Amino acid sequence: MNIAIYGKNLDVTDALKEYARRKVGKVARYFNDTPLQAQVTLSIERDRHIVEVTIPLPNNGLLIRAEEDSEDMYASIDLVVDKLERQIRKLKTRLNRKARRLEATTGQALPESETSLDEPAPADAEEEGRVVRTKRFPLKPMTVDEAILQMDLLGHDFFVFANAATGDVNVVYRRRDGQYGLIEPEA
Repeated sequence: MNIAIYGKNLDVTDALKEYARRKVGKVARYFNDTPLQAQVTLSIERDRHIVEVTIPLPNNGLLIRAEEDSEDMYASIDLVVDKLERQIRKLKTRLNRKARRLEATTGQALPESETSLDEPAPADAEEEGRVVRTKRFPLKPMTVDEAILQMDLLGHDFFVFANAATGDVNVVYRRRDGQYGLIEPEA
């Protein structure tokens, strides 16, 4: 696993880099021999030690992202790795379930690439109601279930995607009651 470590508002010591590499490197065991890139950002804001990890998965275009904070940078690293491991286990379970369901209904196995697994901190706005950041990303065609999975992996409350069934741009979002909603354009 190739791990890039960045510091924001702090000087990253060699000991801290080594600890982060060792801990974040542990998640590679979930991916067999798949080459992975991980970006680790360590920052300090108002006495909070924040660790953010982003891992793009090369085979299927998904991202795994986790962020944690505490009063100690080493503790934050431990917390973020625990969170990453939970997300990966959850994703692997869903992918395996999907593969078994597909094989049971069609007799076809899910391609290996499907069963294998970003964002900077937001800028502060000086004025209310002003666009302070624009984000561009490719719209990968996916099912609603895949979009919900990606939204959960990113830790977001909504996710914009190209619906594979209709070709339209849709939005899935998490409702206050914990359920999910889907926004579809009307012609």
